[in-house]
Amino acid sequence: MLFQLDHVGFKTPERAILTDISFTVEEGEYVTFSGPSGSGKSTLLRLIATLLTPTSGTITYRDQPQGSYAKVAYRRQVSYCFQQPSLFGDTVRDNLAFPFSLRDRPFDPTQAMQALAEVDLPESMLDKPITELSGGEKQRVALIRNLLFTPDVLLLDEVTTGLDSATKEIVHRLIESKNQHDGLTVLAVTHDEGEIAVAHRLITITGGRMEAEHE
Repeated sequence: MLFQLDHVGFKTPERAILTDISFTVEEGEYVTFSGPSGSGKSTLLRLIATLLTPTSGTITYRDQPQGSYAKVAYRRQVSYCFQQPSLFGDTVRDNLAFPFSLRDRPFDPTQAMQALAEVDLPESMLDKPITELSGGEKQRVALIRNLLFTPDVLLLDEVTTGLDSATKEIVHRLIESKNQHDGLTVLAVTHDEGEIAVAHRLITITGGRMEAEHE
């Protein structure tokens, strides 16, 4: 078992955002989370990513308490992709060099250009200023930055929201390929029918509680 969430809750001084969330995830699964806006789906993903800490219940990863892992080591295995892509530095190269520097490895431009090709971006994009990228280009760069060194788990927070249909298809194709051929476990918050259709399971969350789970 990869993840086990046992009666997980999260509340602020103002309100309870998640209550009594329990489910398991097996290695290689593709699980989507859906539900009304403000129901707590993104909060759940941030808890799994260790960006937030549960206020009740426990999250176990590979049979160990989530909190027992050093955050950097954990996040190399469990990679989070934000809804709004967050790029840094000046160029695409700066962003794609970052995963190499985290691992004390020299930047490999060939590997970076192969990753760009996987999301239908040209090699010339490598030295393009990030200020000149469209929203869809930024999202694709952010995604391949997370996948240059394939993690064990990819957490996707509505990453196709606002993308045109062609760009959505490119993103779907890459994620589905990584799941099917590389065994990447995918947990995705989404309203996108394409992502829901390829998932192994759909978990619906309403008002901070699990409402339904469908195979």
